[in-house]
Amino acid sequence: MSSVSEYFSGLFGGIKSLLTGMGVTWKELWSKKVTQQYPENRDTLVISDRFRGELTMPHDNNNEHACTACGICQINCPNGTITVVSKMMETDEGKKKKILDEYFYDLGMCTFCNLCVISCPSDAIKFDNTFENAVFTRSTLKQRLNNEGSKLREKKREPKPVAAPVATEAKPKPAAPAEAKAPATASEDSAVKEDIKENKE
Repeated sequence: MSSVSEYFSGLFGGIKSLLTGMGVTWKELWSKKVTQQYPENRDTLVISDRFRGELTMPHDNNNEHACTACGICQINCPNGTITVVSKMMETDEGKKKKILDEYFYDLGMCTFCNLCVISCPSDAIKFDNTFENAVFTRSTLKQRLNNEGSKLREKKREPKPVAAPVATEAKPKPAAPAEAKAPATASEDSAVKEDIKENKE
């Protein structure tokens, strides 16, 4: 009996799952279709900002970037897509400082995992949503992201705000102690006694 019940339970379970799948298919059959006419719609084509198409290093108008050549992105890359080449320079104070010399990126090996962007402490790199990266020569997929003659963008140090003086309530001054009366002299005592004597008379 157990084998028969298991047979029918499996049979009805399969029919239920089949009907569920057919219901989804029937619903999609009558839904409105959206077909992108690519490449004719390049001017109106909208790509999601979250789409990862190509790694870039933004530069400002002064040809400056934010990469400090720390190499964290290269360490976190799972398949060696990024190569950071740094060099040492001497500052005006006579101290040695490591700066970025060349930043290489192999688009053909990239898995677009975004680990490099997430781990970058200075937000120097990001993924653009470009997707037309087809080429005839594989070597052209190897790119240098930092421009020629570019340099590290100096962080502007904002002046620390001066704390406004805190207004304190004026505390009332303690009352001055009463002046101690000087002891009466002998002449004053005699005058008082004479006044008392006259009043009695």
